[in-house]
Amino acid sequence: MKEIFTIVFRLTVSCLLAGLVMGAGLMLTDKAKQRNEHAHEQQVMLSLLGYSKANPPPAELELHEIYRYVVEGADQLSVAYLLPVPEGFTFVNIGLDGNFLNQVPVALSEENVVKPADRGSAILAALGSGKSIRFVDQTIIVTRGASRMAYLLPGEFPGFKTFIKVILAVAPDFTVLGLEIMEHEEDPGLGGEIVKDYFKGQFEGKSFATLRTLDVTKRPIPDEYRRALESEKSDLGENEIGEIRRLYQDKDIYALTGATISSKAVTNGVKAIVKKFAYRISVLDRVLAEEEIDVSF
Repeated sequence: MKEIFTIVFRLTVSCLLAGLVMGAGLMLTDKAKQRNEHAHEQQVMLSLLGYSKANPPPAELELHEIYRYVVEGADQLSVAYLLPVPEGFTFVNIGLDGNFLNQVPVALSEENVVKPADRGSAILAALGSGKSIRFVDQTIIVTRGASRMAYLLPGEFPGFKTFIKVILAVAPDFTVLGLEIMEHEEDPGLGGEIVKDYFKGQFEGKSFATLRTLDVTKRPIPDEYRRALESEKSDLGENEIGEIRRLYQDKDIYALTGATISSKAVTNGVKAIVKKFAYRISVLDRVLAEEEIDVSF
């Protein structure tokens, strides 16, 4: 009997040790994965702004991440933003009518702000009891010195099969600077072609006015336009590529052959992301100006 207890004890200890090792390994792997994903997203964002290893961003370029939440209290629903300020972070609460409600400082480091759990805990601690929050989305405001250069808008929307995740870069006047497809499960050779330059490149240069009425046409994409969009494979000169792109700047999106649904999904998704953001940032900027809140962007 004593030997049985000894065996059971040793097996139990072995299982516990194995569990601790595996758990620690998973934690380290998950942290590394999060760091890699964040670094990849930053690389994609910089490329959408036209920067690369050959053309690195200037030292004064800054990316300011802001996080939007829905706040629910006993008798009130509101929208709030976690914003970087010179002394750290602040949580600005805005009513559904667009009017300022309140502002609370949030004790949070720059290292932990990118961690959803730490960010949420810090916000709840700042708000006090009786409040719940739900993360909605993230926006990156790009500045160079005192000027805003662009907005980077991660987002997702329904595709033909599942959700399509993207990152959009738009200018301060909401003209599209670039589009990158981050994740999708569209059919290879059909809707999967949304990742190709000749499709996603069509959104580049679309003004806000054009976006508002943008649609999809089933007509084949003109050869010259496709060649200009696939500039890395093209024999066209830089000036010629620019001229061709400008010719189609205000045109609708040419659908992928055999994948009109995927083409419409991306087009409608991009339109929705930009239109909603344009409204939200105008409300936020007005509130910040009225309340004289000094933010980092």
